Parts: sequence; C-alpha cells; structure tokens
Amino acid sequence: MSRSDDVLKLHRLAHGGGSAALLGWLATRLGGWTGLVRHAGAGDPADPGGPEQGERPPGAAVRGAAEMSARGVRSAVLHDAGSATLLFALDDRRALAAVLPLPHPAEAPALLADAVVPLALVLRAEEAERREARAAVAEARSREAVLRLLMGGQLPIAHQIAEALRPSLPDPMRIHVAECRSGRLAEVARLCQELTGGRAWVVRCPVYVRHLIMLVPADEPAVSAGHDTLAGALTAVAPDCAVGVSGELPLSQAPTAYTQAFHALAVARGRGERHARFGPGPEPELAAREAGADWAGTLLAPLHAYEPRRPQDPDGQELRATAHAWLNFGSHATRLLKVHRNTLAARLRLIETLLGLDLTRLGDQAALSLALRLTPGAGRGSGVAAPAGAPGLDAVLRDPQVTDWARAHLSRLTGPDAPAGARDTVRTWLAHDARLVPAAAALGVSVPGARKRLARIEALLERSLLQSPSGRYDLWLAHRAEELAE
Repeated sequence: MSRSDDVLKLHRLAHGGGSAALLGWLATRLGGWTGLVRHAGAGDPADPGGPEQGERPPGAAVRGAAEMSARGVRSAVLHDAGSATLLFALDDRRALAAVLPLPHPAEAPALLADAVVPLALVLRAEEAERREARAAVAEARSREAVLRLLMGGQLPIAHQIAEALRPSLPDPMRIHVAECRSGRLAEVARLCQELTGGRAWVVRCPVYVRHLIMLVPADEPAVSAGHDTLAGALTAVAPDCAVGVSGELPLSQAPTAYTQAFHALAVARGRGERHARFGPGPEPELAAREAGADWAGTLLAPLHAYEPRRPQDPDGQELRATAHAWLNFGSHATRLLKVHRNTLAARLRLIETLLGLDLTRLGDQAALSLALRLTPGAGRGSGVAAPAGAPGLDAVLRDPQVTDWARAHLSRLTGPDAPAGARDTVRTWLAHDARLVPAAAALGVSVPGARKRLARIEALLERSLLQSPSGRYDLWLAHRAEELAE
C-alpha cells in the first residue's frame, strides 16, 4: 500500500469512524500497540474523555511521553529490549504513541506522522461533542431544578436560575403538558419554542418520561384565543401526541396549573382532536379558604416547626416538599425528589408521626392535600402560632361554601351524561382507599372492567383519577362534605 493510500485511509477513518477506528486501524497496520498517552502532569478536568480512557498504556509509552515533556520536543523514538516506542505530539496534553516489535515497519514513522493531523482534528471534534452533551445535561437538570422550585413555592430562586437560562418565567401563564413517545419530545419542544417565539419555558417532566411541561405566557396569541392553536399544532406532530392545558394563573400557582393541565390531559386522550383545556369548576382550596385556614395551619404546624437532629436530615420545608410530591406522584416521587425509595418511606413515616396521620388511608391523604393547598409556599416556622382550638376537618367541610362546591363537583356523576352506576363506582372506589383491586371485587367486576368504568368517569369529570396527580382527594372531600350536609 502506497503512502498516499495510507493518508486517504486515515482521513476516511477519522471522518467515518472517529478516533477509535483510526487508532484500531493503525494498530493492525503496524502490528503493535497504538494509542494515546498524556504528557506528565497533563490533565483537563473539563475533558476526561478520550479513546485512551479505560485502557492502560504500556510502560514504554508512558516513559516516552514523560521524556518528550521533559525535553520539550514534538516527537521521539525510544528503544527497549525487543521493541521501539514512537511518539508524536498531538497537542500540549497528549501524544500519539506506538509500541512496535523490532524490527518495526520502515513506513511506521511516516504513517504515524501522517496520522497526527486527522487524529488531532477528530479528537477535538469528539471533545466538543462531549462538552456539548454535558452542557445539554446541565441545562436540562437546571430547568428541572427550576420546575421543582416552582412546585415548592420558591419563586425568587426559580427566577434567578431561569434568568440565566432564558427565557424569563412567564407570569401569568398557562401550563401545557404534552404526552407522546419520548423520541418525539425534542420535536414537540422545538415546535413550541418556534410557535411562541421562544417565550415558552420548556422542561421535560422528571417523573413521567413521555411528558413535556411547557409554561406559556398567557398573552401568547396561540393560547389566549378560545381555540388553542398551539395545542392543536403540537398534537399534529404525531398521532399519539396529546396535550392538556391549564387555566390562566399567576406563576405563584404553578402547582395548581400543573394539576389542571394533567387533568386536562386525561380528557384529551379520549378526544379526536387530542387536546383539551381544564374544565370549569372551582377548586376546593378556594371554597375552603376562609373556613380552613386555621385548621390547615394547626395541622401543619408540627411539620413547619420541625428541626432535624442532624444537619444532613430533612427539615420541615423538605418534609413539606416530600409530602406534596408523594401526594401528587406516589412512588414516582423519588424521581422528582432525587431520593431512594427507602429515604422516601422514612420521610413519610416521620411526616405521619409529626402530624398524627395514617397515610395509608385516603381520608388522611385528602386532609393533608387540602391543608398543603390552603398554605401555599409555607416555610420553616410558619403556622407555629396557629390559634388554639382551630376547627377539625369535618367542621371545615360543613361550611356552606364547601358544601356548595361539593354538590357542584359531584353533580356530573348523576347528570344525564353520566354512565349507569357512576356514583356507586366512585363511592366504592373511595371506600377502598382508591385501590383498584379491592374496589373491583366489591363491585363484582374484573379489575380491567373497574378501570374502564373509572376511565369513563375521568372523561365525565374532566379529572385524572387513575394516574397521579389524581382527583381522588377532591372526590373524597366532596363526598365527605355531602355526607356531613345530609
């Protein structure tokens, strides 16, 4: 093979196979070890990568690189018993080295010298790709952190991080939750940014891998009109894509907006157009705000006042975030909180002890959910001075405003569009702590049959029931309020 053929082969390998393919071909061509070695003391913490990682260079190559660095030369040849080490500098950190048995091929020095330029170029390209990938991961995690801060009510810190990433967080806004195959999420995100002129804040859901969360300015023409052209355009990307859209809310109510969008997504799955806005109807925290503020403060006071014994243990604010995440996502809360399932279980046991609740019971879950919503953004120490003798949950649910909300919330279960037995299905499901298997047995139907019934009721109520965030807490509160009123 002529030298020109070798040079052409080197460039083709660098272009098509990268540094690993080029070094592999050199080793085969020369009949010895060929790879990269770092100069003595060279290192770049920002770039740990390279094809030499994961394999140990021969001692002769390491000694040769040290000798080159000490003498300040760009190439060197070292002879040992039975072998020769040829080195050519690629940059200030690394050298191309070949350890070949004697006698080595006569064309080896020229071939290695010809390989330096394409190898150096492809290494730089690979390093740039790795840096770009790391930057993308860092940005994705930072956006996820902003989302967690918003859900925890920590707006000032969320704004600071968002300003560095751009765009600014919209206020007021609507939250869109898009569901599609994970391979389509990047396309959906790109289209959302394109249609909103880059004004939307887009982040992949840390809990559901097929979900994309988009905070869109409320004054965006594509969403402020009665017909949501943005959601329509997003669902047109792929037949399996569905989009749920929240109502218009201030940024401080991002958790409520997300829950609304999630409920709307449950409705969108069953519609031909594959998108839906959150249906009308007041939220229980609005109806119970006056009657329930003291009760919520009293219930959560031990949680907000909690001081951990050790610095590494969660404080009251972290426990509150844990409770909120678990109520919304169940066991999937570990993905949002970035903790082990055993850590989550331990925190839940501590919350139960502090608040005197049994979180295996749906009623206690509903009470905690309402209390958290009635005290948004509460931090350490808040609620400690709650008045003595504050009412219990039943007293809150007896309030006329809550009763009116409950009757309006449940009216669809007995309306003309309700499927037969909808009210009994929901009552039985709630009585069994929203667990599908015992509820199906009590109803005398199969588990798939019970799931289909609840899926139809989801569309009727325009609320998600089978997936979290679920409307089961509001249904339990509404049923309890109605029982007390009767």
